[in-house]
Amino acid sequence: MIEVRDLTKRYGGAVAVDGLTFTVRPGQVTGFLGPNGSGKSTTLRMILGLDAPTSGRATVNGRPYAALRRPLREVGALLDAGAVHPARSAYHHLLGIAVTNGIGPSRVREVLARTGLEQAARRKAGRFSLGMKQRLGIAAALLGDPPVLLLDEPVNGLDPEGVHWIRTLLRDLAAEGRTVLLSSHLMSETAVTADHLVIIGRGRLVADRPTADFLAENARTDVLVRCARPAELARLLRAAGAAPVTEEPGGALAVGGLEPAAIGELAAAHGLGVHELTVRQASLEQAFLDATGETVDYRATTGTSGRRTA
Repeated sequence: MIEVRDLTKRYGGAVAVDGLTFTVRPGQVTGFLGPNGSGKSTTLRMILGLDAPTSGRATVNGRPYAALRRPLREVGALLDAGAVHPARSAYHHLLGIAVTNGIGPSRVREVLARTGLEQAARRKAGRFSLGMKQRLGIAAALLGDPPVLLLDEPVNGLDPEGVHWIRTLLRDLAAEGRTVLLSSHLMSETAVTADHLVIIGRGRLVADRPTADFLAENARTDVLVRCARPAELARLLRAAGAAPVTEEPGGALAVGGLEPAAIGELAAAHGLGVHELTVRQASLEQAFLDATGETVDYRATTGTSGRRTA
């Protein structure tokens, strides 16, 4: 497991991580989410011993990362896909990492094949696209066949086939009983990959919940209704306790607070023909925005003039 307990990191007067506590358990993919500047990268660096905490601790299988004798065999990590010498081939980049942990060349060839880089093994990494560098970074994380994997934005730069591949890979690794911590800004991908979510904002814990539970608790649902007389139906719905009832483009109504069956029965009782009743659930992206709205430090203005709109 990865365990973070009362973890705090200060840079002078600035607090990057503030008393953070959570556990990443084996057998599932845990999504690690937060707005820009929330402290995600700092937390990952402290887990891997790259930054020292001001207070608190982060451990892997009960020990600090620095205490692991052969860390690559216990933790595989990808923080920066560009951290590779451009003149070195993919094979020799991985081989150089492998020998420091007593890993032989046969394992290098295995991870090259598993990440789809077998044909590019002798090419210089400086000629790789961003997606190929991501694959190389994931290959490095897999070298020691570790029980714990920690990946920061692994989908960045991948094409659709690559996105499907990494999604399947992470879920397969979790199914093998490994601990997988995935940091990402891609909410749609996280929604179909992560079993559990740890969400932080301004260095503090916002949510630590199974993905399904977080969506059920935070994602707003409504019913899209189309009918020939929307204004009349809207009045009836509000009188029946529906809220909110708002008009959508094209004359449809977005209705909250009433089930589709109740809406249909109300319309039928007043002779209003209904053409569509569709239940809509907000995405993980919307649920995330709602949950972290008060912790966003970098918010763009709207409108072409740069002025805030009401």
